[in-house]
Amino acid sequence: MKPFLQRLVSITAFTLVFISCLSSPIALQAKPTITRSAPIRFNPPPPPPDRGAPGNRGEGASRGECAALDLPLTALVPSYKQRLSNSQEQGSTMTKVWGLTSVEQPSFWFYVPYHQSNLQAIEFVLQTDKNKTIYRTPVSVPQAPGIVRVQLQNTTTPLETNKQYHWFFKVSVVCDPKQPPTLDYVEGWVQRVNLDAALRNQLKQPSPQQQVAIYALEGIWYDALTTLAELRLASPQDPQLAEDWKSLLKVIGLEKVATQPLIQSTR
Repeated sequence: MKPFLQRLVSITAFTLVFISCLSSPIALQAKPTITRSAPIRFNPPPPPPDRGAPGNRGEGASRGECAALDLPLTALVPSYKQRLSNSQEQGSTMTKVWGLTSVEQPSFWFYVPYHQSNLQAIEFVLQTDKNKTIYRTPVSVPQAPGIVRVQLQNTTTPLETNKQYHWFFKVSVVCDPKQPPTLDYVEGWVQRVNLDAALRNQLKQPSPQQQVAIYALEGIWYDALTTLAELRLASPQDPQLAEDWKSLLKVIGLEKVATQPLIQSTR
């Protein structure tokens, strides 16, 4: 019996030690930890070839000629420099302002650098590639400089897939009350694309933050920007969203605009 009792004592001691380990701090630390998400990476698709989608997103000084501005009127959209292939214009380049969306009525975002006292009116215009105006709307004048939203609403002609649409964001600026207003504007293009079944399924499950990363990786600029902007408007103090916003805009060279406030807008 003595050997049997010794084995029984050994087994009991091992069991007690095992149970003690399970309840120790080391065992409790075995839970998975939440890690910080990777920076948002926008994968820009190739813009339309040759003369398609020329525009101006606001590079250089604003045309408003008011007091010196830190930043010009700016459209939050990718800008491409392309060399023209025409043999008569070898060495010439064209600036293209263009992005993709997957929705019928996308949103557009613009940084307005002017104070309310210098703004007479703001207008957004959308045209087909044949210069036919399909949407025109006044935009609420912001009280202070910031990033405003224009969302297509009640359009009679929703955006068709695989077609180019030309937009204009026009700002009437009064720098000197004794002088007539001046026009400051930016212009660019949007193209709607169909999402394939695999991508639609991929977008069903993730959180909105993950959807932003998916849209950006697929090169669908307007959807990525709008989804992230809506998240920031809902949670303006979230440091991770602020970091994602900076990362996304930095990819297209607008890191300076990333620090400007987002303004709630009715359009």
